[in-house]
Amino acid sequence: MLEELEAAISDVSTNVVVIESEGDGAFCGGADLKEIAKATPEDAKNLLSQRVFQKIASAQWVSIAAVHGAAVAGGFELALASDLIVSSESATFSLPEVSLGLVPSAGGSTRLPLSVGLHRAKEVILGGKVLDAQTAKEWGIVSRISANARVEAHTWAESFVSKDKTALSMAKKLLSNDLEESLSQERNAEATLYAKRNNP
Repeated sequence: MLEELEAAISDVSTNVVVIESEGDGAFCGGADLKEIAKATPEDAKNLLSQRVFQKIASAQWVSIAAVHGAAVAGGFELALASDLIVSSESATFSLPEVSLGLVPSAGGSTRLPLSVGLHRAKEVILGGKVLDAQTAKEWGIVSRISANARVEAHTWAESFVSKDKTALSMAKKLLSNDLEESLSQERNAEATLYAKRNNP
């Protein structure tokens, strides 16, 4: 999925992209735990999910995540990398990595505190708090809640089509902090945890 997503965003010529899933079961459940079990420290230092999500976050175009169902781990991090999030009423958001002996390393440990503040981020990352759509909106993660997040996201996307592309790109840069150092720290933490798991 990550490779397909990276290929899809590599040649975007429009002002806006809507990121959505098929069906209503989940937006994205994150990484395959069987693959994670085989991952090495080197895999963590070259983390594909972080690279792809950072491409979305730093793209010249606007990204809108239409979240139906659960956005778990990497799925939540994908939504956080998007510029805007439209959520269904039944959506949930969580970062359960710590309970699996890992850390959110695809941008979640960096982007969530920027979105909600340090103490709320600790509730989610350290405490395992699962956010419902209303709480996510109250905390400033979700921009809009809709009975049909996909329709709402596509309708909203239309409002960006006629905007000046250069102005959108420059505004995004002005609104973004330099995240590279924090993202590097996420990868290094995950690499350390993989090494610890492989050599207890």
